[in-house]
Amino acid sequence: MSTLFESGAPRPLADRLRPKNLSEVVGQDHLLSGDGPISRMVESGKLSSIILWGAPGTGKTTIAWLLADISDLHFERLSAVFSGVADLRKIFETARKKREMGQGTLLFVDEIHRFNRAQQDGFLPYVEDGTVILVGATTENPSFELNAPLLSRTQVLVLNRLGDGSLEELLVRAEKLEGRVLPLDADARAALRAMADGDGRYLLNMVESVLALPDAPLIDTAQLTEVVQRRVPLYDKSREGHYNLISALHKSLRGSDTDAALYWLARMLAGGEDPRYIARRLVRFASEDIGLADPQALMQSIAAWEAYERLGSPEGDLAIAQCVIYLATAPKSNAAYRAEKMAAKAARETGSLDPPKHILNAPTGLMKDLGYGAGYEYDHDTEEGFSGQNYFPEGMARARFYEPGDKGFEREIAKRLDYWDKLRREKKD
Repeated sequence: MSTLFESGAPRPLADRLRPKNLSEVVGQDHLLSGDGPISRMVESGKLSSIILWGAPGTGKTTIAWLLADISDLHFERLSAVFSGVADLRKIFETARKKREMGQGTLLFVDEIHRFNRAQQDGFLPYVEDGTVILVGATTENPSFELNAPLLSRTQVLVLNRLGDGSLEELLVRAEKLEGRVLPLDADARAALRAMADGDGRYLLNMVESVLALPDAPLIDTAQLTEVVQRRVPLYDKSREGHYNLISALHKSLRGSDTDAALYWLARMLAGGEDPRYIARRLVRFASEDIGLADPQALMQSIAAWEAYERLGSPEGDLAIAQCVIYLATAPKSNAAYRAEKMAAKAARETGSLDPPKHILNAPTGLMKDLGYGAGYEYDHDTEEGFSGQNYFPEGMARARFYEPGDKGFEREIAKRLDYWDKLRREKKD
C-alpha cells in the first residue's frame, strides 16, 4: 500500500497509464483474447507457469501484475538482476508455508534469463510440485538462455512488438489522460511512433517530453528530433539478434533480393556488428550459394574483406556493400556445397580404403616391386589429354558428387564433364 507521501509523488506517464485489466493491454490479442492461452487460463481459473518472452515495452510486467491481481494467489516479485540464492530460498520457504495454509503463490521473476543455470535449477522442484506458479519475463530467446528442464515445466508465450496501430492507441490514451492533444503535425506524430520501434514504454517516455511543449505551433518531424531521441534499434551482437539478422542477410542474398540484403547489412552495421564478421560470412556465402556458377564471387568477397581491412569504417563499409550487391545479383548454385557434403559422407562410410596402386608414386625399389605406380597412364601423353583411368579406391564403385547446374559458368562446366564422361565410356569399351 502506498504511503501518503508516495501517493503524492510524481509518477511516470507509463506508470499512470498502466492497464487496470487484461482487456486494456494493447498489441497482444493473440494471448489475451478469444482462445489465447492466457485468456483460457484466466477463464478456467487455473494458472500454470509461463515464460513471457518479448522485446522491452511490450507488456510483460503489466501482464504479470494483472495475473496476480485477478488471482487469489499470494504475489511475490523479484528481479534476477538484484536477487540471488538467498532471496529465492526465502520466497520458496514463504510459499511452502502459504501452501500449508491453503494459499498458492505467484512468483514473478523479471529478467529471469539473468539467473545462471544452477539458480534456474533451483526453481524446478517448486514449480513441479506447484509450490509456486512461476511467471518469468525475458527479452532473450529462452531456447538459448533458460535450462531445458525449466522450459519443459513452463509454457513459453511470445509477446509481439507493438505495431503502429497499438502505438497510436497509446498516444490517444495519453492525450485523454492529460486532457490535451499532442502538439505534433501528422508527419511528426507518425515519426514519433516510428521512433519508438515497437516499445510502448519508450513511446510514453517520449510523449512526456512532447507534452512539455506549448500547444501551438504544431511541430514538424525535424523539430521533433530536436525534442526527443530516436530509440536505438535492438541488436545484441552476442545473442539472438546477431543470428537473426545474419540469417536474414544470408537468405536475402540467396533469394537474389539485392535491396533486402542491403537493408539487413545496414541494420547490422547500425547495430555495431563487426564488419569483419559480415565479410567472413560473405566469403562463406560465395562458396555455399554461388560456387562455380560465378567463380568471381569468391574473389569479389575476399577482395571486399581485404579492402575493409585496409580502409576500416566507415570507408570500408562501402566495399562490403558492393560485395553484397555482387553476390545478390550473381547466378546461384549450391552444387559445390552439395558435392562437398556427399563426398564427406562417402569418405566416412568407406573408412580407410587405399588408393589404387597405379596412381601411387614409387620412390623406393620395394614400392615398385609391390606394384606402386604400375600401369599408370600420363594424361598429357594421350591424344585427348585424358586417360580415363580409375582414380577411386579399388572395391568402391564410381560416384558422382558434383552435379553442376544450368546457370552461369556451371553450364560450361557441365559440358566439360559430359565430354570427359563420353571419353571415359569410349576408353572403357
